[in-house]
Amino acid sequence: MPKKKRPNYKHLPKGLTILYEDADILVADKPAGLLTVATASNKTRTAYYFLTDYVKKGCLKSRNKIFTVHRLDQWTSGVLVFAKSEEIKLRLQAQWKETKKIYIAVVQGRLDRKEGTITSYLAENKAYVVYSTNDPVKGKLAHTAYKVIKETSQFSLLEINLLTGRKNQIRVHLADKGHPVVGDRKYGTSEDGYKRLALHSESISFKHPATGKQMTFKTKPPTYFSQLLANK
Repeated sequence: MPKKKRPNYKHLPKGLTILYEDADILVADKPAGLLTVATASNKTRTAYYFLTDYVKKGCLKSRNKIFTVHRLDQWTSGVLVFAKSEEIKLRLQAQWKETKKIYIAVVQGRLDRKEGTITSYLAENKAYVVYSTNDPVKGKLAHTAYKVIKETSQFSLLEINLLTGRKNQIRVHLADKGHPVVGDRKYGTSEDGYKRLALHSESISFKHPATGKQMTFKTKPPTYFSQLLANK
């Protein structure tokens, strides 16, 4: 019986790992600090670039492609889903409202309500800063459900069910409550002394766009999170 060919991961940077791959989808664990897609100033240090290189197996003439289904902020780590065709991408996005997305976050302080849902309309200004508004014309409705898992004197560890998928939604909603994500220099304290954003896409669960099978992909939060919560 011939040996099964092992995936060629030599083109992936340290920290970017593949959780699952088939003919239709590719699911990766993105490290903090790596962009999902290119920006005007950074075209190549992205998950999309490295995973495209991976599916091409180093051959620039290969027709293999991946398509971005959703994005994670640069300093958010965790589960990231790509499609291998435009059709599969559209199918995944069509069912994105039904896709369960669970995040883990370490936030400043202790919350009075240990469980709840934060709701607001989110808009973006010319400086690309997202903010909450009561005006449904200006913003898009966003819901963020949270539950406190652990508390220390300084921080709270939250499990977050992202009920809608607006840009910077979790970060803005938690900052609105007076409990910004640790390390959030955009919506929290500009210099809080912490090296990275304590936000992690822990799991994503959806129906496979080709087979209809329910699939769940889960990753462990980085050790950075437990370090924050130790002896605080």
